[in-house]
Amino acid sequence: MGNSEDGTSRDWAESARRAFRLRTRAQFVRNLAEKAPALVSAAVTYSKPRLATFWHYAKAELVPPTPAEIPTAIQSLKKIINSAQTGSFKQLTVKEALLNGLVATEVWMWFYVGEIIGKRGIIGYNV
Repeated sequence: MGNSEDGTSRDWAESARRAFRLRTRAQFVRNLAEKAPALVSAAVTYSKPRLATFWHYAKAELVPPTPAEIPTAIQSLKKIINSAQTGSFKQLTVKEALLNGLVATEVWMWFYVGEIIGKRGIIGYNV
């Protein structure tokens, strides 16, 4: 008889726990539903100026070179090769060297982004 009472009390306790969890989840969902419009409004307000800034720079910086810019790019590449051959890159200031390193890193990262898009997955890269 002691075992059946233990089983009944355990069943009742488990039922009470389930009911409490359901009430807690229901309260959470209700609170979230009430606060959702304010959260969305705050997210939109926060994001609008940042997205506008992003699109401003994206339109200017993420466009392919025009045919008129290609000779300039080739000339720049020739200067870089000449600098490497003659060792004149050693005369750069720290700021210039840092900027050159950042540009090289950006080009390298865009290469990886293109590879990931081309493979349609990030698997296989040590990211």
